[in-house]
Amino acid sequence: MTSIAEKATRLQELHAAPELLLLVNAWDSITAKVVAETPGTRALATPSHGIAAARGYPDGERIPRDEMIAEVALIVRAAGDLPVTADLEAGYGDPGGTIARAIDAGAVGANLEDQVKPLAESVRAVESAVAAAESAGIDFVLNARTDVFLRAADRDPEEVLADAITRGRAYLDAGASNFFVPGKLDADQVGRLVEALGDRKVNLIGIPGSLPLRTAQELGVSRVSYGPWSQNVALTALAELTEDVHNGGGLPADTRKLN
Repeated sequence: MTSIAEKATRLQELHAAPELLLLVNAWDSITAKVVAETPGTRALATPSHGIAAARGYPDGERIPRDEMIAEVALIVRAAGDLPVTADLEAGYGDPGGTIARAIDAGAVGANLEDQVKPLAESVRAVESAVAAAESAGIDFVLNARTDVFLRAADRDPEEVLADAITRGRAYLDAGASNFFVPGKLDADQVGRLVEALGDRKVNLIGIPGSLPLRTAQELGVSRVSYGPWSQNVALTALAELTEDVHNGGGLPADTRKLN
């Protein structure tokens, strides 16, 4: 059985490797098992939105922290020897404590979002999370996330990009391993982020219309994860099955029995 320290080191290596790290997010035990057993999977990620939705909560730290950590623990168990990184939103008001709880559950990485809070406050959150990981004695992968692109509204795009670069530098200087910039970014924006922050330091989310994976690889992106979109793919298939059944159809011929 791979130790948690070995998993953490492996996850760091995967982020630093020349090959783009691809993480299809799993939100419970069975989805973690399916993803983990699919050839090519090297690590797993959890989606905070997806876990909350599966348990009947809206996104945005509305799910109790205990329930989120409990689900992370189940996903870690289902993932076996593969490392798991958990989406822990903004840390539930206690970034250091939340990271410590996630490590106790077996996670060796985490997303920590800034919610576009004042920079000094966001840096303190990163520092608290890093300190908790150091106390645990593992090479934890802290993926510091900024929401400046998601909340850009009508701000000048150059101003938004400059804000992201400032935050990225600050979070990396505070000890974060990587910098996560969810949103629909173009190649120029991603290229400038990588140039400013370093090769294999910028992480993206795969969404409809996002950059092709080959382009992300060529630009020096570290990883692409899929957040709640993997769950939406599954829910779309479920909705389509329900529609087909009501219209007199049935199971698709290519359905695989995976549980």
